[in-house]
Amino acid sequence: MSSTHSQPKPAAHPPIDLSSFAGGHPVGGGGWIERVNPADTTELVGRVEQVDRAGAVAAVTAAHTAFLSWRATPLEQRCAQLLAAADSVAASAEEFGPLLARELGKVVGDCRGEMGFAAACLRWCVEHAEEALADQIVDDDLGRLVVSRIPYGVVTAIVPWNAPLILSILKVAPALVTGNTIIVKPSPIAPLAVTAALSRVAEHLPPGVLSVVHGGPDVGETLVAHELVRKVAFTGGGVTAVAVGRAAAATITPMVLELGGNDPALVLDDVAFTDSMMERLIFGTFLTSGQVCMAAKRIYVPRARIDEFVGRYVEVAAELLVLGDPLDPTVTVGPMASPQQRQIVEDLVADAVSRGGVVHQLGTVAAGTDMARGWFLQPTLVSGVEHDAPIVQLEQFGPTVPVVGYESVADALVMANDSDLGLASSVWSDDEHRAFEVARSIEAGMTFINCHNRAGMSLRAPFGGVKQSGFGREFGMAGLSEYLQSHSLHAPAMARPGAAHAAANSYPGQ
Repeated sequence: MSSTHSQPKPAAHPPIDLSSFAGGHPVGGGGWIERVNPADTTELVGRVEQVDRAGAVAAVTAAHTAFLSWRATPLEQRCAQLLAAADSVAASAEEFGPLLARELGKVVGDCRGEMGFAAACLRWCVEHAEEALADQIVDDDLGRLVVSRIPYGVVTAIVPWNAPLILSILKVAPALVTGNTIIVKPSPIAPLAVTAALSRVAEHLPPGVLSVVHGGPDVGETLVAHELVRKVAFTGGGVTAVAVGRAAAATITPMVLELGGNDPALVLDDVAFTDSMMERLIFGTFLTSGQVCMAAKRIYVPRARIDEFVGRYVEVAAELLVLGDPLDPTVTVGPMASPQQRQIVEDLVADAVSRGGVVHQLGTVAAGTDMARGWFLQPTLVSGVEHDAPIVQLEQFGPTVPVVGYESVADALVMANDSDLGLASSVWSDDEHRAFEVARSIEAGMTFINCHNRAGMSLRAPFGGVKQSGFGREFGMAGLSEYLQSHSLHAPAMARPGAAHAAANSYPGQ
């Protein structure tokens, strides 16, 4: 599904052309999306062909046709095909990892890790599919009840750019193993590697079971509102979520939404600021240049220990954070994905300074890095701000983090919960039991203990948000269950041959 896109001058990495695909073949007709390298904006990484509304409808139709046979495919066969797909994706890390690094700006090791995660997620879902699909059976003096679990049908998945394959596979794997078909619409900011990787998955499946469709808001609306789409899975921002929700409401289509988070990290007064502790918190903040929904975005520290904390944070970050070309294996922080998001972060930091905040530059810049050539922004820690500052109240989604002092744990919890968002959070303590007890009072869908961000994730742990961070869950058995609905088969005792006639006005339990 790809071909070399000719250029007038030889390039170290020739741009590639990719197409949307549906029904087992490339589709297009909606123009092209081009993507440049955020570390060197003079380099065209590649482009993908979009579809128009008619192409989106055709993709849904193909997915529905495929569903009619895919749902009837024995589970053992579906699982075998998905395991083969997992092996194929795992083997693509060296090929597609650098491609993702070049289009997104995320460090190459992290990008290769996306391919490994995709394979692991597919395998986990296969391993637990039989349990998720098992009938629940009760046969007693009240009658016989069988609750079966059935797929929805066609699923539309709309995914963001910051972890495009991970956030796609969290929908693709559970949807497919449970008998649904799925259409993925990636973000135009990182469309290349996810299309290439998912095409490898699709090669192991019947045509139409998995499609990838690119396009603008009109295409997204069509994929959500179509009458044959039975479930929508969306990861992204709140504004777009509202539009997706309106479109889904037209056909009363259920959704799972994983939205943004302004995730607090609560550092308790008993924790030692060791190198290990600081490393976990720093990487929990600055992976993917801070452009992660579940990254630590505001840190609360006992006021009496603020100076100690800031000194250790800056000291350890100097050894860990290296800004530069994401293809350089020594680099741990790449450029931002867009100049617009970089400007948002710069404005928040400038506002903090105007309020008396102190900006601490973190890490170093790799030798040879041309900061003007890409969308680079050096990581910073901002101290001296209060809880009501915009840099604390808003999700920065970039390489900066504020640290705020507190007088008591009760005060810290009030500030942590003072947000319309509630995705992830963390509690840091040398007393694990105490950390768990404090964590119970945080309004979030996930609270990490003594870690934050990717280090705290587990395929068995349900993940999702509360409040305006969304609803529904990914990961774990809950993530598999999102793509199944119950079908109750019930023969009450009174309906069995020879049973006494039931009164017309009787109710269950009477």
